[in-house]
Amino acid sequence: MARIETPRRIRGTQDIFGDEQRRFAHVLSTFERVRALYCFQRVDIPVFESTAVFARSLGETTDVVSKEMYSFEDRGGDSLTLRPEFTAGIARAYLTEGWQQFAPLKLTTSGPVFRYERPQKGRFRQFHQIDAEVIGAAEPAADVELLVLADQLLRELGISEGVTLQLNTLGDAATREAWRAALVAHFEAHRSELSEDSLTRLEKNPMRILDSKDPRDRPIADGAPDIDAYLTPEARAFFDAVTAGLDAAGVAWERNARLVRGLDYYRHTAFEFVTDRLGSQGTVLAGGRYDGLIGSLGGPETAGVGWAAGVERLAMLLDEPQATGIDAVVVPMGPEAEARATGIVADLRRAGVAVEMAYKGKMKARMAKADALGARFAIILGDDELAKGVGAVKALDTGTQTEVAFADLAEALR
Repeated sequence: MARIETPRRIRGTQDIFGDEQRRFAHVLSTFERVRALYCFQRVDIPVFESTAVFARSLGETTDVVSKEMYSFEDRGGDSLTLRPEFTAGIARAYLTEGWQQFAPLKLTTSGPVFRYERPQKGRFRQFHQIDAEVIGAAEPAADVELLVLADQLLRELGISEGVTLQLNTLGDAATREAWRAALVAHFEAHRSELSEDSLTRLEKNPMRILDSKDPRDRPIADGAPDIDAYLTPEARAFFDAVTAGLDAAGVAWERNARLVRGLDYYRHTAFEFVTDRLGSQGTVLAGGRYDGLIGSLGGPETAGVGWAAGVERLAMLLDEPQATGIDAVVVPMGPEAEARATGIVADLRRAGVAVEMAYKGKMKARMAKADALGARFAIILGDDELAKGVGAVKALDTGTQTEVAFADLAEALR
């Protein structure tokens, strides 16, 4: 008989369990709690979209579109793509579902996203993000609120130490056009010294040369003109309002004039929360204002600003999580006790008590399981207890034991 080969986990995916899962869940539960404090609504969108949604929103020339998207043709012949990020899908939903009537909309979501890239520490092909967006608010106060939300999230996760908010402005459309022309002139003057990738970017996306990690490009990029000389009065006032708002909210920030977003629909605020605790991959949360995105998808010109963060990367920064506490372990001895214990366990769980059942082994082994699970109490059921209608409730920290009527168990355990 042929040996059946055990299937393997797909490269770049992960099975999340134990301590790792507890870290993961803590990030998500903290995010849910903090977003409610800021009155953001939860939204859930499809895992796949028409490929055009991402090609238009991310730009045909970006690495995500040209190299990293999981795209496929479905049985109807349509080109679909597993989402590589959330913003484009939320913008599509805003247009197709008629959400304009609710603007300004404050939305959060979370879930898996997919990019075909080289797996490394904290980076996977299926990974998870949390995401926050404000759509339909052109005021700098929306940028401030999102940044203060992000800052509070990192603080409540206990990972804000050593994390710095880097902030820049990309100006309005007029600013960006003037700065882009100045960058092109600068890079054209050094064309013969640029890397091949940067020569390609020079034709299609010159701002991305400022992000280049290639040693040939760095001196040229570092010598490029800053945006400040090209800011319109309106753009400067917008950035000043954002920084004043952060100061008023007590959120520390530092200017990074080299922080850019390559795509034309980005405007004004760009930001990253960075740390040196993740090696060279130092960004833990990033975002910006994308006032031109919904227009690029065929909708009316609509303001938008948002950020995303990788759940795995945030989880890596957390302290060791505590295992979920268990109130009690029921230890039935004998067939009659086991039958009765099933009803008792069900009643306790319905009453909001976290209970486990110790099914196997002798009394000593079952009590050892209760200890190993970190339970506060063991409820021992034997023939004597059944006859009296009580459970022998033993406090596992002190060893004291009392008899409690079945009907009073839930109250006693609380």
